[in-house]
Amino acid sequence: MSPVIPLLDGLALRLYIQPKASRDQIVGLHGDELKVAITAPPVDGQANAHLVKFIAKQFRVAKSQVIIEKGELGRHKQLKIVNPQQIPPEVAALLK
Repeated sequence: MSPVIPLLDGLALRLYIQPKASRDQIVGLHGDELKVAITAPPVDGQANAHLVKFIAKQFRVAKSQVIIEKGELGRHKQLKIVNPQQIPPEVAALLK
C-alpha cells in the first residue's frame, strides 16, 4: 500500500515519526510508510503539535487543514491534508 493516498479533497499520508531528531525533515520511505523526523520530544503532545506545524508548512496549508486521523499516541500515524497548496518533492515522487 502506498504511503501517499490521493483523496477528493486532499491527501492522506501514512507516516512513521522519529521524534527528537537533529532537524525537521521528510526523510523518505520506511517500509510502506513515509518517515518524518522532527525535533520535538514525544512528551505531552509536543511531537504531534510540532508535526502538524511542520507538515502544514511543507504543504502550505493552515494547521487546521492537517488532521491526525490515526496514531495520536504512537509513531505510526495517518494524516489527512485538506487541499494542499504545494506538494513537497519527496511526496510528489510517491504519487506517480
